[in-house]
Amino acid sequence: MGDVIGIEKRQRRLAVRLARDATDLAAVQRLRWQVFFEEMGAQAQGLLDEIDADPYDALCDHLLVIDEDQPGTLVADGQVVGTYRLLRESVARAAEGFYSAGEFDLAPLLAGEGRVGGELLELGRSCVLPAFRTSATISLLWRGIADYIAAHDIGLMFGCASFPGTDPDAHAPALSLLAHTCLAPAGQRPRVHHGVALERLPRGSYDERRAMLALPPLIKGYLRCGARFGDGAFIDHAFNTVDVCVVLPVEQISQRYATRFSVAA
Repeated sequence: MGDVIGIEKRQRRLAVRLARDATDLAAVQRLRWQVFFEEMGAQAQGLLDEIDADPYDALCDHLLVIDEDQPGTLVADGQVVGTYRLLRESVARAAEGFYSAGEFDLAPLLAGEGRVGGELLELGRSCVLPAFRTSATISLLWRGIADYIAAHDIGLMFGCASFPGTDPDAHAPALSLLAHTCLAPAGQRPRVHHGVALERLPRGSYDERRAMLALPPLIKGYLRCGARFGDGAFIDHAFNTVDVCVVLPVEQISQRYATRFSVAA
């Protein structure tokens, strides 16, 4: 599970911390099933007991947001209502590699002119129960990530973020906006292995303001922090999503959000 660090910040009746044991992990896996499979229509492939689990879970640290006012069926201090999966480069290199490498060529991040100081950190499997999709919950997750960044000398964060469904043309303006205005520098730009082009429409043929509003909330949040994106999109039929690769060097986190992340911009 990785080293448990002292993440313990509260806002209202919510708390955030890292998973401590197998019981915490089981609660995370159950939450992910609720969001990805029951709500978003992911396809179960040999998964049992209504949990979302894969071999990467054992390698990763798992950030939990807990509602302390609700009795937890698994976790003693409340109900797990949000989570992020965190995989450090040193752990990934010693084991199975990064999850995102199955969808994107990460070579520009791992070695090359785009390499930054500090470790890489892959962010993944982010989900929050519908009733808790508020700024308070998201702020707690990001503050937890900020503590993790500081504890492990993280230089760059990356990972897959998703559009719902598997038809990229249903998101043509939003995907095209990313292609036209938000690509990562060439030296830090992962490229999709087997996917589709981000650019679905020529620039000027769509309303960029409406395209921005149509972006999924998580992707808009990454953009506000200063994130850029890889080349191409991956069609993930198993999870019923169109995935893009987010790239966010810690030193480039926008000043507005640097305080939120508690790191120097």
